[in-house]
Amino acid sequence: MHEIDVKRHLADQDLATVAELLAQAADADAHPALGEHAWLDLVQGGRQGFAGLVAREPGHPHPVGYAQVSLGPHRGSPSSSWSIEVVVDPHHRTPGNTIGEDLLHAALALIRDEGGGHVHLWVNQPGPYHDRMAAAAGLSPGRVLYQMRRELPAEEKATIHTRPFRPGQDEERWLEVNNRAFQQHPEQGGWTVETMKLREAQPWFDPEGFLLHERDGRLAGFCWTKVHSTGDQALGEIYVVAVDPGFSNQGLGRQLTLAGLGYLANRGLSQAMLYVDATNVPAVKLYVGLGFTVNHIDRAYTGDVRP
Repeated sequence: MHEIDVKRHLADQDLATVAELLAQAADADAHPALGEHAWLDLVQGGRQGFAGLVAREPGHPHPVGYAQVSLGPHRGSPSSSWSIEVVVDPHHRTPGNTIGEDLLHAALALIRDEGGGHVHLWVNQPGPYHDRMAAAAGLSPGRVLYQMRRELPAEEKATIHTRPFRPGQDEERWLEVNNRAFQQHPEQGGWTVETMKLREAQPWFDPEGFLLHERDGRLAGFCWTKVHSTGDQALGEIYVVAVDPGFSNQGLGRQLTLAGLGYLANRGLSQAMLYVDATNVPAVKLYVGLGFTVNHIDRAYTGDVRP
């Protein structure tokens, strides 16, 4: 048997034990245990709509599972949007163990008590187990993200000029372009200065790899890169790339991506990756044309929870 504690804020000791669980899961699965947005919600102390569900079993001093609930905009309305991520200790992923299922049901019950809404259960590299767990909770396969990769360096080079991002100077104009370009995007749209500052405070943030392209005194587009250190290897990421809608249809998306690939190659990296929504056909076509192939998928299982 195990018990589940719902925490609106994790004390330092709780955060340390959950972080250790997430690190063990990341090592076992070869990918981060939580998505970036969820991880930042956790370490910054939890904002409105945040809940961490910690599963424990008698005789175990550490958590055996963790689920995180995050609330999107429009709290309490029919369009409320919630995300859930579930992590089970690798040593407790045994046949018949229901830690994951119980955490998911507890998370859905919490959302129901909070007024309900539309739910996304995010899973990296889903398999039959995740299909069964989601179906048992009334969730259906939904949005798919491709993780795509290619070797570096790229044969083609960028022909546009870029400059590094200047912390403390470029936030407002960058936010304006980002939020226009991603107006309808559930994660990348609607960023604020606070959202931006959280990224700037992360250990991986490097303004030299945050490339801005200007035309006629305006920010026309950008390519923000990121470097992941995984053991003895490092992997470069095209973290966010976008073109201001006022400069669309000029081939800037391709050029900005090439600029990012060039920067990562100059850092000595041998492989680059990016995430793209599977339904974004123009972007997928662009990346395939640049030599990217699908490495794996992430999936959101979706459903509506009534209050």
